[in-house]
Amino acid sequence: MSKRRTTLTVLALIVSMGLSSAPAFADKGGNGNGNGNGHGNSGNHGNNGNHGNKAKGNESDQGLVSVSITRDRARSLARNYGLTGYSSLPPGIAKNLARGKPLPPGIAKKMVPSSMLRDLPYYPGYEWRIAGDDLVLVALSTALVASVINGVFN
Repeated sequence: MSKRRTTLTVLALIVSMGLSSAPAFADKGGNGNGNGNGHGNSGNHGNNGNHGNKAKGNESDQGLVSVSITRDRARSLARNYGLTGYSSLPPGIAKNLARGKPLPPGIAKKMVPSSMLRDLPYYPGYEWRIAGDDLVLVALSTALVASVINGVFN
């Protein structure tokens, strides 16, 4: 019994010494591009050139299309088709409805009526949706938001 207790004590001592010395082996920092000592963001000197044309045609830097319809034009279409009076999304959900982000789960996404859809610009691989009182263009394959036009249906 004494031998077993001694073995367990030695093992516990070794484990505790190993855990207590772990902070000594941690990275001290100071080698990154952080904001310490007023020298932050200094890791990209001399790399300001054009690295190829990433945006081709109507596509932006994330591969999402840029929308060619203005809020005023979309608002007048909504008024013409009687699609007004929608209530806005709650603030927490509206904050998550942004370009490049996935559609927030749990929000009611309505299809745009076909009569109005005919007058909206068509982008292959994307579809127009109504979320609250906003007009949203969503990528079909990834469900990423390509564009949000706020307050079109209020």
